[in-house]
Amino acid sequence: MPRRRIGFWYRFAAVLCKPPLVVLLKRDWRGMENIPAEGGFITAVNHNSHVDPFAYAHYQYNTGRVPRFLAKSGLFKKGFVGATMRGTGQIPVYRETTDALSAFRAAIDAVERGECVAFYPEGTLTRDPDGWPMTGKTGAARVALQTKCPVIPVAQWGANELLPPYAKKPNLFPRKTHHVLAGPPVDLTRFYDKEMSPELLKEATEVIMAAITRQLEELRGEKAPEKRYDPREVRIQQRRRTAAQEKSRQKEGQGK
Repeated sequence: MPRRRIGFWYRFAAVLCKPPLVVLLKRDWRGMENIPAEGGFITAVNHNSHVDPFAYAHYQYNTGRVPRFLAKSGLFKKGFVGATMRGTGQIPVYRETTDALSAFRAAIDAVERGECVAFYPEGTLTRDPDGWPMTGKTGAARVALQTKCPVIPVAQWGANELLPPYAKKPNLFPRKTHHVLAGPPVDLTRFYDKEMSPELLKEATEVIMAAITRQLEELRGEKAPEKRYDPREVRIQQRRRTAAQEKSRQKEGQGK
């Protein structure tokens, strides 16, 4: 299937974004040979800085297969922002739908047209204290199993040193290096042609997250923790601690 032309809007965005990225970040980019030359595919990328979507897009743009990112469908209706999102071929996610697969129908259509659809499976900046990928959401797995397209795991590191998660000011000096490593496609064949139960999607998602983590281990030269950070589990533990503390205070108050 022929690849889609980059188009005016994407080239215009590249003209605006590439010069400051070149100034701010050195580049250690590897694994471009794993990016498919033709046909639709997914890249599954870790997320550790508000800068890294731009830095990763720079990497992907230079492969000739530009990424189409997912964004809330409402953004596509708002003036200049909407025109830019539509013009650059970004992918709307229909969160208002009650059908989980229908929420990603535009991503499925894009893959079937031969696009590269970029997923941040974590759904937000990692909250792992050491910047490792945390548990993933199932959107990438849903689209991958529906289309049976290649899923390329991509790890990146360095944009978070320029702008750490949730930091308000960048750390400009010394100049940071953006490290990227794209790996070979994740083998999801054992999940094909099966019912997309929550358990199956969770297992397929963990296979994808494990592949991203292995790439990041190679970039960082160290091992990730054995247990993946799970923000939902952390929230539950925090609520339990809060409830226990409140119960303890009530008992103390009754004893006075």
